[in-house]
Amino acid sequence: MALAYDPLFITSDKSPIDIASPPPPPSSMILTQDELKRIAAYKAVDFVKSGMVLGLGTGSTARHAVDRIGELLRQGKLENIVGIPTSEKTEEQALSLGIPLSDLDAHPVVDLSIDGADEVDPYLNLVKGRGGSLLREKMIEGASKEFVVIVDESKMVRHIGGSRMALPVEIVPFCWRFTAGKLREVMEGYGGCEAKLRLGGEKGEAFVTDNGNYIVDMYLEKDMGDLRSVSDEILRLPGVVEHGMFLDMASTVIIAGELGVRIKNKHSSCC
Repeated sequence: MALAYDPLFITSDKSPIDIASPPPPPSSMILTQDELKRIAAYKAVDFVKSGMVLGLGTGSTARHAVDRIGELLRQGKLENIVGIPTSEKTEEQALSLGIPLSDLDAHPVVDLSIDGADEVDPYLNLVKGRGGSLLREKMIEGASKEFVVIVDESKMVRHIGGSRMALPVEIVPFCWRFTAGKLREVMEGYGGCEAKLRLGGEKGEAFVTDNGNYIVDMYLEKDMGDLRSVSDEILRLPGVVEHGMFLDMASTVIIAGELGVRIKNKHSSCC
């Protein structure tokens, strides 16, 4: 059943992102986290127009957006949409909804991508990949003219790594311990980290991405500072495929919180 939203519940301003906790709303206004995510996802789908090539994100929040796109196609309110999924899971969802799919080989320029994020800093830099789809997400969202990100307020951080949760790095399985050790060495110059192989499945085996790779989760100890330098050093390591920092890629972030939904645009997000 579609969840309606009140336009007054959506706000937008030109100030830098304020990640301080807002005062609690009256109890009558409180919605669940999933309801807020759905409202934010529906708002993101307002950016979608007929005839677009769309990057379809992965994760619990992006799933709402893909559901909404499928619903609008069934209703005839959207037409001639082509979706490019960022994971096998999203591909399965989109096919079940009747969304026509393609890939970057056929559509090297994507009109719009909609996806979630694990962290967002005040300058709209992101951490993604805790769901394991960071490589395909970065390829598709990096090829997009516009990239709309949907998050709840818990994902807003003062600096990348500020949630004390993982910064994922996708690596080749060959000699993964060697690569993890090199990642630790690199991060010693940026405050240090604990690097752990991500495990998955009932037997505690290594988690394997859709691309057949492993993921090393880096738990940062301090603010890394110069994110571009960190990015460059990580990507220069043999064995590293990609990392989960999405720097200067988001054009719009839609933030679901206790007081409603805020919209932050790239051009107004930093000083």
